[in-house]
Amino acid sequence: MRPGAGVALGTLGVLAFSMSLPATRVAVHTLDPWFVAFGRAVGAALLAWAYLRVTGAPRPTRDQWRGLSIVALGVVVGFPLFTSLALTTQTSAHGAVVVTVLPAMTAVFAVLRAGERPPPLFWIAGAAGLALVLAFLAAGGSMRGALSFADLFLLAAVVLCGLGYAEGGRLARELGGARTICWALLLSLPVTVPVTAVAAAVHPPQGGVATWAGFGYLTVVSMFLGFFAWYAGLARGGIAKVGQIQLVQPVLTLFWSAVLLGEAVTPGTLVVAGAVLACVVLIQRTRGGATPAHAPGGPSSAGRDRAGHAGDVRVADEVS
Repeated sequence: MRPGAGVALGTLGVLAFSMSLPATRVAVHTLDPWFVAFGRAVGAALLAWAYLRVTGAPRPTRDQWRGLSIVALGVVVGFPLFTSLALTTQTSAHGAVVVTVLPAMTAVFAVLRAGERPPPLFWIAGAAGLALVLAFLAAGGSMRGALSFADLFLLAAVVLCGLGYAEGGRLARELGGARTICWALLLSLPVTVPVTAVAAAVHPPQGGVATWAGFGYLTVVSMFLGFFAWYAGLARGGIAKVGQIQLVQPVLTLFWSAVLLGEAVTPGTLVVAGAVLACVVLIQRTRGGATPAHAPGGPSSAGRDRAGHAGDVRVADEVS
């Protein structure tokens, strides 16, 4: 566990993910949401295959495949699909409201799946950061109206994503961040390829430069490179603690929404961003909550040996 490296990698991952909702909003403006959700996973899987082939990564064990199926369900299928469906009718700024609860969801699954035990101060600081972001969004008018189907899609996306983040962070301690997302992408191909093909046949993809730029970002960064840093950060710094860096993601998303989509950003954004950052710093300074040597659901030491010496994999993943 290296908290400093975990925070740095986690911050890089959050920066990459903060542009996902605006990019999705741009892409689904002309592309079918099913094509956006699954097509980006197919493209990322091709990159994953090339990476695993070049690095000569060993195949996961049976226990690790089970965990990878959860990762695939959460971050390869669930989150992209439900956010794509939601953002056909909602703005990315509205999506940022619901995504605000993602750090808390990640922390809950870190306790359930990875056996972490954050101290009380962690939960207090996390709740304070969540309240600040929600208050800011409410004051800015982003939170209004009744619960819609789009909101339900976004909530489903958050629950599945939190599960996928926690499970991926647990597996990254053995496989490394890059290999975790790569194997999950390949595992998803029997689902993502046919759905992409059907979506492309029913609604032939077409769009301008902005549309394909958004789709390209989702494929290369949101679905592939961002997870290299994110899962490595969760593994090194603790899933629950590093996961709270996501508290700054809604504010960053609003910034990108203003730059890319022309949505207004008030000066209060900087004030709230500073307050949320203070909460994140406090969270990172909390002590305790170390992960047990054998977290619930984790493979045995024999399984780790069969994976090809997990320690060497983690070192190699740092270089990647």
